[in-house]
Amino acid sequence: MASPSPSQIQSSFERGVAISLHLWPALALAVQNNWGGPDSADKRDWFAGAIVDLFPDISKLTPAQLSALVSSQSTSPESSDEPDQVDVETVLLQVMLDEFEVNVEDDSAYEVAEQVVRMRNECLRGKFDEVEALTRRWEAKKGKSEKVEVVFKKGDDQDDTDWDTDDDEEDEEEAEDAEMGDAPALVNAPRKEKEEPEVDEDGFQKVTRKKR
Repeated sequence: MASPSPSQIQSSFERGVAISLHLWPALALAVQNNWGGPDSADKRDWFAGAIVDLFPDISKLTPAQLSALVSSQSTSPESSDEPDQVDVETVLLQVMLDEFEVNVEDDSAYEVAEQVVRMRNECLRGKFDEVEALTRRWEAKKGKSEKVEVVFKKGDDQDDTDWDTDDDEEDEEEAEDAEMGDAPALVNAPRKEKEEPEVDEDGFQKVTRKKR
C-alpha cells in the first residue's frame, strides 16, 4: 500500500484536532451555554484551526522534507519546530479563558493536549489509529446523551462549581453537533488581538466579561 501523501496526513490531523475539541466536555458546555457569545459554535471551529496552526503545515512539505521531520522527531524532538504537550495545553487554557471566559480547573486540557500531540506523531508516520478511534467516538456520540461533569470558574465567580448537564441539555448539544455532518470542520479566521489582562492587588488575573 502506498504511503499517504503530505496533504492526506495534514487532512487527517486537522480532522483529529477538530473532533478532539468537539469531544472536550469543558468546551462543549461553554458552547452549549454561549459563554463565548452568540457565535460560540463558530468560535470553537476557529479554536480547532488555531491549534492546528501551532504545527507546521504538513501539506506544504515534500515527501523528503516529511521524512526529515519524522527523523528529527525520533532522534531529537526537543530541537524540532513541533510544539509539545505543554505548548498545546497552554494555548487550550488561554483560549478558553480569553474567548469563553472559562478557567478550566480539571486535568482535561492536559488530556486533550496530550491526545493532540500523540495524534500528530502518529500522523507524521502515516498512522491514523488515534484519528480513526476519535472518529468512531464521534459517530457513536451523536444521538446519545452523555453526562458531563467539569470543574471550572466562569466570570468573576470564584467558587468551584460542579456542572452536571441533564439529558435535555445534552440532547440539545447532540442535535447541534449532529447538524455539522460526519466530522467537524476547521474555520480559517483572523487571530484575535488579546487585551492585556487586568491584575488585582494580590497579583491574581481578573476575569472580566469582554465587550461584544
